[in-house]
Amino acid sequence: MSFTPFVDDGGSLSVDGLTIENGEERVALYGRLSIGKDQAGLKDAKALKAIVDALVARLEHEPSLPSHLPPGEKAHPVDDPFV
Repeated sequence: MSFTPFVDDGGSLSVDGLTIENGEERVALYGRLSIGKDQAGLKDAKALKAIVDALVARLEHEPSLPSHLPPGEKAHPVDDPFV
């Protein structure tokens, strides 16, 4: 698994049911990840750790890290075509 944080290449990856979406200013994690006490759980935990470690390393080496980003884009309501 290759993951370079904050590279907006439209890429995303998954760890079981957890999706990690890469962006230039934010990395979004959403979904569900259940880590069991088994080999599959160990594999998923290591994959998640590698992603978080990469995020922390990138943020720690950012020369001009602001205290906060401005709020991200808000979704606009869309009419449900099935109603």
